[in-house]
Amino acid sequence: MRVRFTLLAMAVQLPFAPVVQAVPGGQIGTLPTGFYRCEMQGADTSLAPVHVPDNDFRVRLSSSYSVDGRRGSYLLTGDRMVITGGPFEGQEFLRISESSLRKLNSELQPGNIICSLGSAGKVEATG
Repeated sequence: MRVRFTLLAMAVQLPFAPVVQAVPGGQIGTLPTGFYRCEMQGADTSLAPVHVPDNDFRVRLSSSYSVDGRRGSYLLTGDRMVITGGPFEGQEFLRISESSLRKLNSELQPGNIICSLGSAGKVEATG
């Protein structure tokens, strides 16, 4: 009798159990906040990277970023970041370390621009 009651109780709870599914691309996360300076890596690794200021951005709280005072949003799943709104909407990056991203090209392959969190770089006005 006890076994039947336990099975009945489990059957009643099943429809109310939360459904847990994996997120395509990996776990949802956020980037460390701060200024990301972007540089173009040359084909010749002996050359110093060249700063590409048009790609610089500041990561803010709650999956948001800003460029020259204009705000946008991003989605980080696993090691892939997609800009979902704002001035860089549609751009995609591959996370290569805790604080560095490699911009993906139009074929969604790793390109030659790397954006890294650091204290160096321009100071952006808050806004």
